[in-house]
Amino acid sequence: MQVATKAIVISAVKYGDTSLIVKCYTSEEGVKNYLLQGILNKKKGKLNKSQFFPLSILQINASHNNKGSLNRITEAKISHPFQTLHVDMLKQSIVFFLSEFLSSVLKEEEGENDVLFDFLENAIVWLDYHDQVANFHLKFLIELTKCLGFYPDETNKEKGYFFDLLEGKYITNQGMNVIQGEQLHLFNMALGIKFDVLDKTLFNKNQRAIVLDLLLKYYQLHMVSFRRPKSLDILSKVLE
Repeated sequence: MQVATKAIVISAVKYGDTSLIVKCYTSEEGVKNYLLQGILNKKKGKLNKSQFFPLSILQINASHNNKGSLNRITEAKISHPFQTLHVDMLKQSIVFFLSEFLSSVLKEEEGENDVLFDFLENAIVWLDYHDQVANFHLKFLIELTKCLGFYPDETNKEKGYFFDLLEGKYITNQGMNVIQGEQLHLFNMALGIKFDVLDKTLFNKNQRAIVLDLLLKYYQLHMVSFRRPKSLDILSKVLE
């Protein structure tokens, strides 16, 4: 089936000596995997390896097969030319972390999700255009839970002395998988972050690391397939 769709590049892995297997989140059909044969040898043509930088936003024409098989891209154009993501070291580290993170949580069988695609596109463009981005990945992971269906229930936030990571809600009694005290305070601060005031949220490197670890635990408890990104160490060093 021939499809014209917007697509966000999640990852690109070398296949053989000259090809790439590219994972994209498309606006039309969700996650799709593509085989780009010989692209590493091509200097001209409708496809270029530079188009498939992680989190690139593309307009593609593609041939989609049944789920579970590799698809083909016949033409690709950059929908949003990046201004800073290719050249800013911190942003590059965030991009590679989010690329690995999204590869773990977005699966082909989940299909289309317009809200998720719009969130990914808008967040990536925001990252490209703004300078104060040290807390961006925290806000991104929190907002992503809304799209995936397990955003924390804040109903009893004012009354809860604990937050249950497994149940995803505030509670008044101690139990397993709960956070409290300073961890809960930092978690609450993170939930209150807004994109337009990211630069006003003051986390030091230790606090940022605590919040990120809590969010990764939250994902681990809610997504069976989730793996902690290996690129986390690199991002942590860049943020020091």
